[in-house]
Amino acid sequence: MKKAVITTGGKQYLVAEGETLEVELLKQEGKTADFVPLLVIDGEKVTVGAPEVEGAKVSAEIVEQDVKADKVTSIRYKAKKRVHKVRGHRQRHAILKVTRIA
Repeated sequence: MKKAVITTGGKQYLVAEGETLEVELLKQEGKTADFVPLLVIDGEKVTVGAPEVEGAKVSAEIVEQDVKADKVTSIRYKAKKRVHKVRGHRQRHAILKVTRIA
């Protein structure tokens, strides 16, 4: 089974063919995304890039774009002062399905 390490959104992910993962929102249009791997594992053979593996490519299908994560809230509060502030944020993600590691 082939595995690869890709980078997107400032994070690195270990992916395998057929795997589904949730990444930071992509600025790409279309239904497919291509990544250049940093590391490729093919059975016993491991290829490490410097910084990327030449000639290798990871293809992924964009299943869903602009999916919102769970809400994260932050609260600032001062006791006995009637001071409080509540902020919320929902991060946007894209869902990818890895189709091919070549």
